[in-house]
Amino acid sequence: MRKIVKILKYIALSFACLGLIVACNANNRLQNTPNSTTNNNGRITIGTTLKARTLDPADSYELAGLNLIYNIGESLYTYKLGTTELIPLLATAMPTISDDGLTYKIPLREGVKFHDDTVFNAEAMKFSLDRFMKNGGKPSFLLSDAVKEIQATGEYELTITLNKPFAAFPALLAFPGVCAVSPQGYTIGQGQFKPNELVATGPYKLTAFNSDSVTLDVFDNYWGDKPTNKGIDLQIYAGNSANLYNSFLTGAVSVAYQTFAPEQITTLVQDATAGRFQMTEGSGTVVSYMVLNRNQKPLDQLEVRQAIAALIDRKLIVDRVLLGQSEPLYSLIPNVFDVFQPAFQTKYQDNNIALAKELLTKAGFSPTNPAVVEVWYPSASKTRSAAASTLKAIADQQLEGIIQFIPNAVESATAFSNLGKGIYSSFLGDWYPDFLDADNYIQPFLQCVKGNEKDGCLEGGAQTQGSFFYNTKVNQLIDKQRQESDIEVRKTAFGDIQSIMAEEVPYIPLWQNKDYAFAQNGITGVTINPSQNFPFWTIK
Repeated sequence: MRKIVKILKYIALSFACLGLIVACNANNRLQNTPNSTTNNNGRITIGTTLKARTLDPADSYELAGLNLIYNIGESLYTYKLGTTELIPLLATAMPTISDDGLTYKIPLREGVKFHDDTVFNAEAMKFSLDRFMKNGGKPSFLLSDAVKEIQATGEYELTITLNKPFAAFPALLAFPGVCAVSPQGYTIGQGQFKPNELVATGPYKLTAFNSDSVTLDVFDNYWGDKPTNKGIDLQIYAGNSANLYNSFLTGAVSVAYQTFAPEQITTLVQDATAGRFQMTEGSGTVVSYMVLNRNQKPLDQLEVRQAIAALIDRKLIVDRVLLGQSEPLYSLIPNVFDVFQPAFQTKYQDNNIALAKELLTKAGFSPTNPAVVEVWYPSASKTRSAAASTLKAIADQQLEGIIQFIPNAVESATAFSNLGKGIYSSFLGDWYPDFLDADNYIQPFLQCVKGNEKDGCLEGGAQTQGSFFYNTKVNQLIDKQRQESDIEVRKTAFGDIQSIMAEEVPYIPLWQNKDYAFAQNGITGVTINPSQNFPFWTIK
């Protein structure tokens, strides 16, 4: 008994000390948070945890590098800030497309110079795109799979011929990695990359690229409107959100973007609401979903897949697992696209336990003969671990044992190499788009180039993603929307695809991300793009 009393006293003392620490930290946070930030030289300091692997546009395939390339380089097209609307950049107009959908003629901007004063023209743009495809970098397939030939058909005219019609092709030309690079500074050849430099045409030129910092200066000969600031000093807290968090609170950085821990975002949002600094929030384009393998029991039964879709409680997951920092998602296509339809909400609603029970009973399952489903997720993802546990808890508490979920963790590299082999009955994944078109959320998941009704998909996106979904109608609709330039026809095709997906349930959409940027008071012009590319030039 004496020992227990001592333990209780120790616990009480520990909680008292913890309370003092929390109180002190809270006071320090409030006292140290600056009300405004001034920088006499007009430069902006931005903090991030993302460290770029390379700045070579032909090899960069991660957000950290692509975000810098977005600010230093320029592609033929880009997105109007804060939207998914394509607009010309180094092109002067949207392309003229041949009747067969194979040939794109693109007029180019005159009076543009690279950072080394080389003149930009059609030959320079052709060189850049050829290099992107031929050097064999990570994202090279984006163009090489689609493009047959690129020609400079005039001093300021580019003609691109495709292997087959592809309505989303202009969106590919907005990928930051297909920016123009100086022909004087680069070569074409397998593996010929320059990871530590970037000579492009954008509003900033690269001055320094270090392991913990990047310096960008305003390009004096920039053809367009100059940045509203005098330059950017990017501070990199590689993988350490605590250091980024503390640096922002003490005013060491003016703007913080990508990436805070969920608990830190919660605190920052509260402080921003109280006026201690500013917050910018935007709908992202990263989607999270559940793969259901139609070739594994009991998911080979449609009723079981539909029952899981019915019992999902997205609001509960968003509130409890994601701390409200995401949005419920009812299609694989995010709601930032006008072709989005909430097909799963229309068909199942959320947490429809009565429907789930009805479907499972119809499939022959009961508390004495439950449907058992393994739910796999990447072991490094706390979010997906918690989502799997939440799904299990919903089933255990509300479905009387008719269905049982068994969460299992697996290392990420192993998971993604095994998905296409059909090893997992279900899997919790996420998707970062390569380009902002609804096609990039449909074709990689649902298209099947080889398969049949009995075996499912044997080759194609559905096989690679682990659902093995096979539907000839969906294949036809995917081809139709890819070949059709009429926006309304594409919209109808996407609507039909989303309806079929809700009926067949090869995947269950769960949530789409929100993006947050935080800025000290006195900073203006912070903008979040759906693409997650963060414009520096508007900040002052």
